[in-house]
Amino acid sequence: MSTFSGTIKAICISEKKGTCKRPVEEALFITEHGLKGDAHAGSWHRQVSFLALEEIEAFRRRGGSAALGDFGENIVTEGIPLDTLSVGTRLKAGEVYFEITQIGKKCHSHCAIFKRTGDCIMPRKGVFGRVLHGGKLTAGDVLTVTGEKLSLEAAVITASDKGSRGEREDISGAAAESLLQKAGYTKIYRDILPDEQDQLAAKMREYADQGVALILTTGGTGFAPRDVTPEATLEVCERLAPGIPEAMRAMSLKITPRAMLSRAVAGIHKRSLIVNLPGSPKAVTECLDFILPSLSHGLDILRGEANECARH
Repeated sequence: MSTFSGTIKAICISEKKGTCKRPVEEALFITEHGLKGDAHAGSWHRQVSFLALEEIEAFRRRGGSAALGDFGENIVTEGIPLDTLSVGTRLKAGEVYFEITQIGKKCHSHCAIFKRTGDCIMPRKGVFGRVLHGGKLTAGDVLTVTGEKLSLEAAVITASDKGSRGEREDISGAAAESLLQKAGYTKIYRDILPDEQDQLAAKMREYADQGVALILTTGGTGFAPRDVTPEATLEVCERLAPGIPEAMRAMSLKITPRAMLSRAVAGIHKRSLIVNLPGSPKAVTECLDFILPSLSHGLDILRGEANECARH
């Protein structure tokens, strides 16, 4: 796929469908949701809309009056021939990735600009997509048509009351980070939180909204009253991946029978895989060494970088 670039001339938002959008200085795009606060964001294929400035200017030359955002577009581009793009094309700006899902649309009810001018170019010239990786964007950012894969990111969340108070060094989190670096993860985030279900769940959602591929937790998977990491994970996950903790327990049972006491779970939220690891640095190393090679293929499938699991 050829790579070429343009510019984001405006980012526009509206709280109600069918109304003109207004430009904003900065906007947050959420993975598999869209533009935060925008009426068209949600769990569907038209999370973000694009319209070329060249098309808006052509409309004006024909005698129409239109400000940026009047056609209901989220992103006004310049320098990219949107009408030449095909479904599946990826666009990148900063750390945000989009995937084109639809070219044009049917207009079921006339929007505000159609009622005012008798025409709307969005159904003919608009391009729609979803957010593959979230982040903040501003007008003036470079927008590139790209065929590159998404960067491989990970987050390590350590659940520890003492660690969150600075009373214990996070050796387990450090061990996980080291193994992730060796496995080729380009960016790794680290957090130490108390054993509070709501805080743990909120941090997992935050990383999933950002589009981090792999979210690992360490600690809080045992029988203690404050071991609530699995509950936080189950609260967040939309689909479970039971084979991962089953495999870790099976491997660990060869080392210690106490592995049967692990309540670790794994699952998927949006485009992120969440996996609970033990709290012991030794067990973290053993488990990650065992599962990381297979997780890379699973993440490729989850994020659309691969489409089959057949062995050759």
